[in-house]
Amino acid sequence: MNFVKALTTAAGLFAAALVVTPVSAAETNVAVAANFTDAAKEIAAAFKTKTGHDAVLSFGSSGQLYTQITQDAPFQILLSADSERPKKAVDDGFGVADSRFTYAVGKLVLWSKDAAFVKGEDTLKTGSFTKISIANPTAAPYGAAAIEAMKALNLYPTLEPKIVQGNSIAQAFQFIDSANAELGFVALSQVQGKGGSQWLVPQSLYKPILQDAVLLKKGADNEVARAFIAFLKGPEAKAIIQKFGYALDVKS
Repeated sequence: MNFVKALTTAAGLFAAALVVTPVSAAETNVAVAANFTDAAKEIAAAFKTKTGHDAVLSFGSSGQLYTQITQDAPFQILLSADSERPKKAVDDGFGVADSRFTYAVGKLVLWSKDAAFVKGEDTLKTGSFTKISIANPTAAPYGAAAIEAMKALNLYPTLEPKIVQGNSIAQAFQFIDSANAELGFVALSQVQGKGGSQWLVPQSLYKPILQDAVLLKKGADNEVARAFIAFLKGPEAKAIIQKFGYALDVKS
């Protein structure tokens, strides 16, 4: 009887342990370009609702994120604002071969909080402002696109002294939003529903901003990372991406 009682007690304790021991939620760590912040948050929430899994998001400029990846950051997926860094991730041995794809095509916009300030490219030509904000062109593709557009309009030499640079497209937006710059080049997705005045920069003035994703080798064996990549390619995520002002390809 004592032996049976001991077995019963042990079994009860084991069952109790199973009940009270917390189980870690399945998750994946995703590095996300700053311009894609709001869209990524909504996609992660939809992913959580559909799968029960968490996509833990970290935001920054594409250049900053890639540097962190090379320094052994725990990211398993990179959602860049360009196509070069995901390609480099594969070439440098950090990304999974053949996992790279374009998840969004970004759109550059000239924006001001003042509802009457931006009136197309003429606003740049008149130059009736003291500061114009852009993202660091070395780290942020939208910053590089802004310079490309100004050069295409033959305005860069005139506007260069007025440029203030944010470390990322998020900081470039903050400069305008906080009135530290009267206007600036940001992502269309950042100003959706924000009011003010804007000029959607013609695609002919800058190279298409192909935003590519890549599965990193740290996530190669993570089923949640692979599930998030699959979700990002699906119709629900694509609808969110378009809602935030991105195209799905160069033609759209």
